[in-house]
Amino acid sequence: MALLVGLLIPLLGTMLGAAFVFLMKDDMSPRLQKALLGFASGVMVAASVWSLLIPAMEMEEAKGEWSVLPAAIGFLLGIGFLLLLDELTPHLHLGTDKPEGPRSHLSRTTMLAMAVTIHNLPEGMAVGVVFAGAENGAAGLSLASALAVSLGIAIQNVPEGAIISMPMRAAGNGKWRSFLIGSLSGAVEPIGGWAIVLLASLMTPVLPYMLSFAAGAMFYVVVEELIPEASEGKHSNLSTIGFAIGFVLMMVLDVVMG
Repeated sequence: MALLVGLLIPLLGTMLGAAFVFLMKDDMSPRLQKALLGFASGVMVAASVWSLLIPAMEMEEAKGEWSVLPAAIGFLLGIGFLLLLDELTPHLHLGTDKPEGPRSHLSRTTMLAMAVTIHNLPEGMAVGVVFAGAENGAAGLSLASALAVSLGIAIQNVPEGAIISMPMRAAGNGKWRSFLIGSLSGAVEPIGGWAIVLLASLMTPVLPYMLSFAAGAMFYVVVEELIPEASEGKHSNLSTIGFAIGFVLMMVLDVVMG
């Protein structure tokens, strides 16, 4: 039961953020959007370090100085996987009219959905792999720490849901359609998380690699998408403040609940 709840909590965060479309009349201000992007970046970086990379090394501590090797390999594989996915998938980021990836005849909405899926997949993987580690009794991972990761991802999903649904509404879509698209953007997380749980239960020895793989994938999203978007134009200092708050919040959640 705890596993099911943990996998669904991030989706609920996305849905809560998407529901802002019913409460706010205007599009989200650039200042608020930058602060929220920075906040999401801070949460993802802290979760990657405290909840994924450190436990991956703790699980291999018997190997001494070589305990870092699975974490390093998994991290680079996670970066490479997202880079490959980014190159092979036609997608369109919010705020731009220039599609990325191979040429295609997909609709704008479909390509936006593809971009969001690429963005959210690592978060679902992260939640799934920490729950898998907790279920298998991995060193450095407990059910409480897994719930902390799930809650942290859910908190940063609230602004993400709003960042997706509000521009959809501003572009002329109805409130319910905008809410639905914003909510569905987080659907890949529990699906990806559950797939990772099933995979990890069959491949326990590679759990350290899977933890660091998820960390690398999340770092890719932060460095490739969130930070550049948050740093563009004016008021980039707000994204820095948001990053600091998100990082500290996730760090505290992991230490206190772990």
